[in-house]
Amino acid sequence: MEDPRREAPAVARNRDPILAVLRRILPQQGLVLEVASGSGEHALAIARAFPGLTIQPSDPHPEARASTDAWGQGQGNMRPALALDAAAPWPVMAAQAVLCINMIHIAPWAATEGLLRGAASCLPPGGLLYLYGPYRVAGAMVESNAEFDASLRERDAAWGIRDLETAAAAGVAAGFGPPEVIEMPANNLSVVFRRHPAAADG
Repeated sequence: MEDPRREAPAVARNRDPILAVLRRILPQQGLVLEVASGSGEHALAIARAFPGLTIQPSDPHPEARASTDAWGQGQGNMRPALALDAAAPWPVMAAQAVLCINMIHIAPWAATEGLLRGAASCLPPGGLLYLYGPYRVAGAMVESNAEFDASLRERDAAWGIRDLETAAAAGVAAGFGPPEVIEMPANNLSVVFRRHPAAADG
């Protein structure tokens, strides 16, 4: 039988820097929802690094969910992957944190809006939304990101590297405070939102 596990080369490069940030910001206990888990390698790494947390991976694609579940076999704090499309209505759930790694530039903007809206609906006041990936900052990108952006838009005109300021404003509009932005290797950013306390009222 063919092994359903996929391997994403970028995971090996960015896993440890991401975990270093998550060790500083994630709670020690509770449920963490990962949106667009892809191969599932990040979900497994996070589950291993945080044994007190329950990791709920998700992805809209059956092949990705199969890969994630295969990687997570035997990992007691990692749930089977959930079928979740960020742009569609989310199931009712409660989480302490929502993670989304390398999605918003390879999806239509509606997926980012759905991610922000869905995360706000399932997080408590102060709850964490963590985004990772490349961004355009003040309208500018380094050359490698500009080339990557052009290749994405050739594949799908609705894709592309997003403006950090636009993403931040959309997060605030969805009920989050202004994000903490952390520079990462290879011209990526960690963007950390906290659900605004006032959002609990509406």
